[in-house]
Amino acid sequence: MPTFIQEAQANSSKFNSKIENHIQPKVLSKYDTKLHVKEEESILDDSFKSDFSESSVNDELGLDTPYVDKDENNNSKLQPKKYNGFQMVVLPTKDKIIVRNNFLYLDPKTFSIVWHNVLLFIILHSLGFIGVYKCYSEHKFYAFASSYLIGIWGGLGITAGAHRLWSHRSYSARLPLRIFLMIGHTIAGQNNLYVWCRDHRVHHKFTETDADPHNSKRGFFFAHMGWLLRKKHPDVFTKGAKVPLQDLLDDPVIRFNIRYYYLMYFMFAFFLPTWVGAYLYNEGWLFSFLVASAARYMTSLHSTWFVNSAAHMFGDQPYSTMEARENPFVSAAAFGEGYHNFHHTFSWDYSTSELGTSLNTTKKFIDLMALIGLAYNLKRASKDLIEKSMANQVLLNERKRLAAY
Repeated sequence: MPTFIQEAQANSSKFNSKIENHIQPKVLSKYDTKLHVKEEESILDDSFKSDFSESSVNDELGLDTPYVDKDENNNSKLQPKKYNGFQMVVLPTKDKIIVRNNFLYLDPKTFSIVWHNVLLFIILHSLGFIGVYKCYSEHKFYAFASSYLIGIWGGLGITAGAHRLWSHRSYSARLPLRIFLMIGHTIAGQNNLYVWCRDHRVHHKFTETDADPHNSKRGFFFAHMGWLLRKKHPDVFTKGAKVPLQDLLDDPVIRFNIRYYYLMYFMFAFFLPTWVGAYLYNEGWLFSFLVASAARYMTSLHSTWFVNSAAHMFGDQPYSTMEARENPFVSAAAFGEGYHNFHHTFSWDYSTSELGTSLNTTKKFIDLMALIGLAYNLKRASKDLIEKSMANQVLLNERKRLAAY
């Protein structure tokens, strides 16, 4: 048995006291390869959530600390804020709501499915499956190979860009890298950067509650893609409006992405992959579109969606009792994003994992960018902090086991 678990069990009499004076995460500088460790007061909570307090300087956005609404009866309306013409907060819905299965839903008479999204997904998946069939039936793989390389760019735009850089500020990036990742995110075609990061921050702050945009407690399909086919729960707007977002709009790269997103979306998500296959490999425009654009796009979306669904339902929980799980299969498909229990416990860690770096393509990419000076201020959870979290999790599991008798 690991030493740190034995030590934790030996001190089980102090289980109800808070663990203080943790080690602050290590920060890697592009000028200094040494790991700098500073003493900083932090608290590891003794609750079944096992979350870290908002006082930790590492979690700059406060996403590791669940939001507690002090006034559940607060019905005040939120006024939309404007920044350079962009609306930041959506007014709460005025539709009548009802209670069903412990969740609030809009009245079925007024709550409609987002039919244009349903239609678009039907078309995309139909074209995508046709592309996969034609690729293998005609044994033409050049367009597929080119789409795979473009898909890697798009995947890094999501994982290294929208997720680890902009949503969590787990590292900093120079302008050339931010532009590269912004274009990659556009290739992935998962809405503009502001919307993606906004939804993801709200997801972390209110994980597995009504305010979570893709709450996995509402079922696998809802967490996977159903949340994009239905109106959002009112709590997503009311509570989500309290999550900090101003830093996103302060970045000129994100403002540019918002203003020209649809033009860039057409150019990079559809035209570029199709052109590469048709012009460079003479595959034919229709064939190249079906394989390099539709099939690639469909595969990319599901690789990301599995993080919201499978990585919240299947796998172990060594770091905290929150619903996020460690899922190596999702990590393989999503460039290292499947080490999800670690990520939800230490959301500010740029690697999003303690181990399993062989499947963590994104971490290797960020390390390479740091080596050439395009990424810096890489944040990592210290070994001491990780071990204390795991020890706390062992004791929590033991308490639950004993309580079951």
